[in-house]
Amino acid sequence: MAAFPGFSDKEAEFLRANHSAAMITVTADGVAKPARVGVVLVDGRLWSSGTRDRVRTKRLRRDPRCTLFVFGAQFPWLGIEAAVTILDGDDAPELNVRLFREMQGRPQGPLSWFGGELDEDRFRAKMVEEGRLVYQFEPQRTYGMV
Repeated sequence: MAAFPGFSDKEAEFLRANHSAAMITVTADGVAKPARVGVVLVDGRLWSSGTRDRVRTKRLRRDPRCTLFVFGAQFPWLGIEAAVTILDGDDAPELNVRLFREMQGRPQGPLSWFGGELDEDRFRAKMVEEGRLVYQFEPQRTYGMV
């Protein structure tokens, strides 16, 4: 079994190196809607951050399916059809700390946030203030050029 459920070793290697993605959700009347997001592997799971009031969060509560298009430099890319679990419990601020530490490659110290630096307590408080949650992707199918 691969270290990252649903991903081959080559796909996991690509995801460790590439964090830019388009997340496509679908409206109630079937229109595909893309949004640019960051994705990162945390403890063997693919995560992204969002907020409670985002339109895509509302769409995912109605229909948890989405497609991710993760792109790298030049031409490599990975398509991921996934079911999304929304992690929005009391631990959501701490989950966001873990997500952003991994994405920013900062195991300790301050975290970057919109051009500034926040210590971990201020970062957690900002996550609460913004109503941040984590999207956890359960891959159903993957394909691409990695």
